[in-house]
Amino acid sequence: MGLGPIINRWKPFVAGAVALTAIVSVVVALLLPNVYRSTAIFIPTNPQTTDPDRLVEGGKLELGGRAEDLDRAITIGESQPVAELIIKKFDLYKHYKAGEAGDDAADNFVLSEFSGNLSIVHNERDAIELTFIDKDKNLAAQVANALVQVIDSVNQQLTLENRRQVLTLYRQRYNYLSTNYERSRQELVGARRRYGIFGLEMQGRYMVKQLIETEAALRKAEASGGDVAGLKRVLRGLTRTDGGNLINLESYVRGTDSLNMFTTRVNDLQGRLISARSAYETAELSIKGRISSVYLVQKAYPATKKFKPVRSLIVIGSVLLVFVLSVVFITLLELYRHNRSNTLHPA
Repeated sequence: MGLGPIINRWKPFVAGAVALTAIVSVVVALLLPNVYRSTAIFIPTNPQTTDPDRLVEGGKLELGGRAEDLDRAITIGESQPVAELIIKKFDLYKHYKAGEAGDDAADNFVLSEFSGNLSIVHNERDAIELTFIDKDKNLAAQVANALVQVIDSVNQQLTLENRRQVLTLYRQRYNYLSTNYERSRQELVGARRRYGIFGLEMQGRYMVKQLIETEAALRKAEASGGDVAGLKRVLRGLTRTDGGNLINLESYVRGTDSLNMFTTRVNDLQGRLISARSAYETAELSIKGRISSVYLVQKAYPATKKFKPVRSLIVIGSVLLVFVLSVVFITLLELYRHNRSNTLHPA
């Protein structure tokens, strides 16, 4: 109540200061550019749940962000390499009028401006809100969406290098088995030619049948005086390697074990080669797959209204501040004059 008379005596000064402040604040508020805010909301996932190798084997996509997944996405989004990538992509040096890239002062200014306009927070619903503000509402939305894509890409890269190494191992294994299979197959073909064995089961039945028939004919010839010498030559050709026959019992017996071993080896390598080829093709297909590691809940759109400045608040706040400062100033001035008057004219 005691300030009333003081303010009344100084009302021209107070009114002038408040009026001038109102005019200046209105002009300044009108000159301030509009700033817009765009927000993208997404949920990062565990990279293991989106691993193509796992999905090819029958795994299912799982929705849900763990604390470590959320922290990883925020760390990626706030990292300097990501910032530099976005700055270069949208030519923010020119947009912020910072000068040319490569200058320390310009680099620091752009990084500081970019980081100040970016906000990545974990909300109460276990999602990430990525917000970017700028004078250009379209640019703000484009930068926010681009940041989500970069976070997704870097998140995928965390397992991509390991999958490439696994693909290399699959390729080496397939090449190794392919070489061994071809070598073993050639050895089997060579053994068949060497021993004259082209079908173990059928050839064995044929030889036994021929031996039995030839021996029976030989016994009849010996009893009846037939061509004994000719039948003996036939029998020798069927049983001895030096008998002139390619297919004979001696070669058959000698080569059976070797052919069984080669056949078993070739069949084993063939099965392993088919399995290795299948694994390699699956790994090659999965490494080319681009499965998103984030679930985009809301894409960033250009804002329909400004985020700041609040011009009315600027004007009202400035007027109130100057009014309070003016009252404080005239009060202190009145106190000073009163104390000086008491000093010069004591009672």
